[in-house]
Amino acid sequence: MFPGSVRAVTGFRFSYNIFGITSREDFVETCRRAERYGYDTVFAADHLGVASPFPALVAAASATESLRVGTLVLNAAFWNPTLLAREVATTDVLTDGRLELGLGAGHMQWEFDRARIDWEPFGARAGRLRATIEQLQREFAADGYPQQAPLRDEFGIPVLRPVQRRGFGGHGPPLIVGGTGDRILRVAAEHADIISVAGAFQIKGQSPGTMRIATATEADERVRFVRTCAGNRADRIEWHALIQAVVKTDDREGAAAALAQRFGNLMSPDDILATPFVLVGTVDQMAAQLLRNRERYGFTYYTVHGPYMDAFAPVVERIRTMNT
Repeated sequence: MFPGSVRAVTGFRFSYNIFGITSREDFVETCRRAERYGYDTVFAADHLGVASPFPALVAAASATESLRVGTLVLNAAFWNPTLLAREVATTDVLTDGRLELGLGAGHMQWEFDRARIDWEPFGARAGRLRATIEQLQREFAADGYPQQAPLRDEFGIPVLRPVQRRGFGGHGPPLIVGGTGDRILRVAAEHADIISVAGAFQIKGQSPGTMRIATATEADERVRFVRTCAGNRADRIEWHALIQAVVKTDDREGAAAALAQRFGNLMSPDDILATPFVLVGTVDQMAAQLLRNRERYGFTYYTVHGPYMDAFAPVVERIRTMNT
């Protein structure tokens, strides 16, 4: 356990990410069901072929009473930072300050190619992520554009800025940065309010975006690395993990063996049962694993993929009961 850190954060937060939208009616019902289950946040990804993040988040907030909304995570290379600042501020206003902004460097080369965006080396993408965060902070901190001052004065138009003043140096919504590499985690340690220690690693020799799940030992090392980089900030950071699979079963070993085969036998069944990024077992066993993960890694904020939202809901309820 990390001295003086994990026990200082006793609460958990739970979330799910949007996998697909079939209709407005179905989307609204799913968001409301998640809120009834006790989820805290719904996240939208930033990939081709899935819903555009900001409209989906405004719709999710409009459909619910208190569900927070966020991006997990935006691909920084897809966005002009100044135009992104406008999207973020508008979304934060329209969701009554419920936005959490996640940013990453991008890892799917085919998406860059299809969008005709230059695929840069990892160092350049990490630098772009840092520059995007810094530009967003400047945009959020500014008192509007001076060229518009006469128009604002004449018509009483307010400066467009985020409602929240927590992240980005106290000028914007909470910032999530997610990744596994040293350069991304250094950016996270310096700027993020929420750090997502990604549970997937690029498979060496495969095309960019071909991933495998991280082992428990790798998670230990990555958390230790980013905590060291964060220094005194580490105890003020919320630690996040994305769960790659949720399997409710009375036969953990058998289910883990099946998952190992499904994952291409890149991990042993024992590794699957040990990793913090997969949950296998009964509701009580999965809840107990989350408690162990909190002690070992400091993770208190979890996201499950949308198809697992219903299966994970009893675990959310169990954790809430255990922590009251």
